[in-house]
Amino acid sequence: MIEKEVIHWSDDIQLNVSNFMAEPNPGIFEDSHSVIKYGFTWIVSSEQLDDQVVFSVENIQLSVEFNPLLSWIRMSEFNDGLLQHEQGHFDLAEIVKRKHQKIFENEFYNKHFPTRGQNDAQRKQYAKEDSGKMISLKVEKLNLYLKEKRDEYDQETDFGKNISEQKKYDEIFSKLRK
Repeated sequence: MIEKEVIHWSDDIQLNVSNFMAEPNPGIFEDSHSVIKYGFTWIVSSEQLDDQVVFSVENIQLSVEFNPLLSWIRMSEFNDGLLQHEQGHFDLAEIVKRKHQKIFENEFYNKHFPTRGQNDAQRKQYAKEDSGKMISLKVEKLNLYLKEKRDEYDQETDFGKNISEQKKYDEIFSKLRK
C-alpha cells in the first residue's frame, strides 16, 4: 500500500517529478498528464421540525486532490517548464475551488432538507446518504468546470510552450502562496 494515494493542495506543496508515478500513455500526444479532482467532507445533522424530520448541512470542506498513481510525465520530454505547467494545473484547481466554496455554502448552509426513514437511526443514515449525494452532484459539476478551465489553460499556454502566456498564469498562481 502506498502511503499517500492523493496529494492535497496546500500552499507549501510543490509537485516534483517523483509525484508522477503512472506510465506515460503512448497513444496521447501530451508530454504529461495530471489527474486532479475535488474531494469533500461535510457535517450533517438531522432534527424534528414540526411534524417532519429534516437534515441540514454545514462545514463543507472542498479539497483539491492530485492523484500520483494516475499522473505521468514522459521523461524523454521532462524539463522544469513542463513540471511548472503541471503545477499550474494543481494551482488552477485551487483557485477554482476557492471561488466556488461560497457557492457551496450558499447552496447548502442554513437550509433544511427532508429526509426519510422509519426511526431515528434510519433517518440519520438517510440524511448522511442523501446529503452526500447532493454534494457529490455539485462536486461532479465543479470537476466538469475544472476540466473546461484546464483545457483553456492548456490552449492559452500551448501546454506550457507559450512562455509569455505561461508567465501570466504563473504570476496568478504565485499569489496563492503569499
